Amino acid sequence: MTTAAQHRGERWLGPLLIAPVVLVLGTVIAYPLVAAFGLSVFAVDTPTLRSQFVGLANYAELLGPDGRFWPALGVTLVWTAATLALQIVLGVAMALLLDRDLWLRSLARSLVLFPYFVSTVVAVLVWRWLFNDMFGLANQILMKLGVIAAPLDWLGTMPSALLSVIVVGAWKFFPFVVIAVLARLQTIPEALYDAARLDGAGAWGRFRDVTLPQIGEVLGIVVLLRAIWDFKEFDLVYLLTGGGPVDATRTLPLIVYQEAFGLNRMGMAAAYAVAMMITMLGFFLVYRLAVRGRA
Repeated sequence: MTTAAQHRGERWLGPLLIAPVVLVLGTVIAYPLVAAFGLSVFAVDTPTLRSQFVGLANYAELLGPDGRFWPALGVTLVWTAATLALQIVLGVAMALLLDRDLWLRSLARSLVLFPYFVSTVVAVLVWRWLFNDMFGLANQILMKLGVIAAPLDWLGTMPSALLSVIVVGAWKFFPFVVIAVLARLQTIPEALYDAARLDGAGAWGRFRDVTLPQIGEVLGIVVLLRAIWDFKEFDLVYLLTGGGPVDATRTLPLIVYQEAFGLNRMGMAAAYAVAMMITMLGFFLVYRLAVRGRA
């Protein structure tokens, strides 16, 4: 009897141990997702929270030819792809540089993290001053170099507005790539580089045949995480351009905010949020299939 009781106790031990985790995940993840989908099938007035069931009408309007989803999705994809590419290039290059035996390397490693840790509001204020069309430092330098003849309205015209947002986003978030890649670089055995040198490999050959394969897995994770975070980035784009000029830099997170608090259509905002989630889930599945195919 004692043995049978012990087996029954062990059988319940596993579910009891994971129950708190399941409860927390269900509370902070599953419930908000279900609630968002439930909200998306209603027409909800934000100030009064009065609602009327409309079924899939919000999604029909969202995906229709006159909807704002497709243009905003295009802007979001361009923003995500461009800023992610710059982050990877700058991050890997800086990590390779900081991995070398440089003078004041510790100080340089500390300073390179500054953009990532500085407040987004502070960073945007600095960059808006740099991009100011009247007294901004960017225009002053370019005019003195003879690149431009008159000041440019960097944040008020296209394509400079979108390019400016991409540059600021890459500057703000590339230290995350530096941290991850630099940590992996420090674990690569030096013997691999010695063997490559004996085989006559130059700097590019060592990077291609030794460094890149070693950091490939870390880069894959970094790309996935940064793609998700950049896709749903709101505050940086909102504070820099507010989605303008007109709607040239309006991403999906900005539309969610505008629908909920600008147009007071909480149900439509929830529909946009659900559409964003499905889009990101699709990208994640593509990534998983690509990784599994390489494995």
